Amino acid sequence: MNTTRQGAAVHAGGIGVEGPRGWAFRAVDIAAEPGTLIAVQGPSGSGRTCLLLALTGRMRITEGEATVAGLTLPKRMGSVRSRTALAHVPGVADLEPALTVGEHLKEQALLGPRVQGSPLASLPWGKRHKEATRARVDAALAAARLDPETLPKGLRTTVRDLERIEALRLSVALGLMHGPRLLAVDDVDLKLADAERTEAWQLLRDLTREGLTVVAAGDGAPEDALIVRTARTGTEAAEAADPTPTPVQDDPDTTEEEAADAFAEAGRA
Repeated sequence: MNTTRQGAAVHAGGIGVEGPRGWAFRAVDIAAEPGTLIAVQGPSGSGRTCLLLALTGRMRITEGEATVAGLTLPKRMGSVRSRTALAHVPGVADLEPALTVGEHLKEQALLGPRVQGSPLASLPWGKRHKEATRARVDAALAAARLDPETLPKGLRTTVRDLERIEALRLSVALGLMHGPRLLAVDDVDLKLADAERTEAWQLLRDLTREGLTVVAAGDGAPEDALIVRTARTGTEAAEAADPTPTPVQDDPDTTEEEAADAFAEAGRA
């Protein structure tokens, strides 16, 4: 078993996100070591997607404080973003139905790190660049358990022709291509049959066994997953009512425009 992945520890105390439409979620606590499968559960509209975006540095926490890979949120949003990835998040990490599997992989590869060595080696047509890109693509596909040979037209299969579980695997593969320490996956169980849901959760569980930390929203998580709920009981809601937000400083890696864009997402989930 590959144990070379370095996951991110996640710790949060009373975190919440408030946006133009009110609170997306609040009073969420998390204590997870690297390599943990964190299952986010709650009804539609309870802020599951917003929590995933917040923990990956893509939405500003407006109360409480969290650390991801030792980096404090919301102060270090930009740094957290560089160490995390999203998969299968509607409106944020979507697959394009008209593009092929190969086109998605090629596009993602172009966003990858430069190859070390001479400047010429990192050019797209350089031999070392091609070899490094091929290795990253193959490793991501293998980790996501997506074999192009099993697809109707191989890498030329369009997303619209993929089964839902295959599309999920592709999205996970794209998220893994840049070696994140934490992968956030939304709607794991969306329109999947029971057997496919089990298959999807097993995939994420296997990734954590290799060391990666995974935060995933959906029902049907394995019994050994760490369950985090975005919907609270009436007693919990009353106890958390009207807290005083903690003032924070902006991360120098996060521009005002990026912070505004992330904050505006708070009304989505």
